Amino acid sequence: MDSEDMDPEGTDTEVMDPEGTDAEAVRARYAGAAQAFMELAGQVPHQAWSRPALGEWDVRALTGHTSRALTTVETYLGTPAAGARVPGPVEYFLAVRGATSPAAIAQRGRETGEALGEDPAAAVRELVQRVTALVRNTQDDALVATPAGVMTLIDYLPTRTFELAVHTLDLARALGLPPPAALAPAVAASLELAGAIGSRLPSAGDLLLLLTGRTGLPENLSVL
Repeated sequence: MDSEDMDPEGTDTEVMDPEGTDAEAVRARYAGAAQAFMELAGQVPHQAWSRPALGEWDVRALTGHTSRALTTVETYLGTPAAGARVPGPVEYFLAVRGATSPAAIAQRGRETGEALGEDPAAAVRELVQRVTALVRNTQDDALVATPAGVMTLIDYLPTRTFELAVHTLDLARALGLPPPAALAPAVAASLELAGAIGSRLPSAGDLLLLLTGRTGLPENLSVL
């Protein structure tokens, strides 16, 4: 490592943008979450793809929905970016919250799951390899055309890490398997992001009570 990459005491310094984002950590969490998803998809027994998983979704549909945390990066990087800027992941989730009907989300998950083909695990593996390579070779400030508006790649990736973390946990629960160890940093970061989103909602107090183990909370309480 060149001397320019070291602090005066000889330890590595974090690479941060002017707003304090640790870009390398953002990238590492996304890559780790993608790896965990791929690992878990590779453990699905052939007969389990039709097993009930989450709401209306079976394991195949849940896997398809989760894979969109990869395909959207690829698609939105390839889409001309124009329009309002979204400053960060919290604002992204606030903007898209409730924008798509649950029925439409459920149907898209089923369609995406079917599109994984006869060997969903192999399709996920190829997708993870392709998209993580794309992310590695794309600048932090590359523009991404999201449904909420234009974002930089480094600001958009935490939203995809969040989706990978939550739905990989869903998949592990559906399969009765422990979450892969590589998912842990993404889960920790996603908890922080969920808290930041929740603090901006009218239900902030209820969410805090939920996290501290109180009972009698409203149904369907969520930051999403």
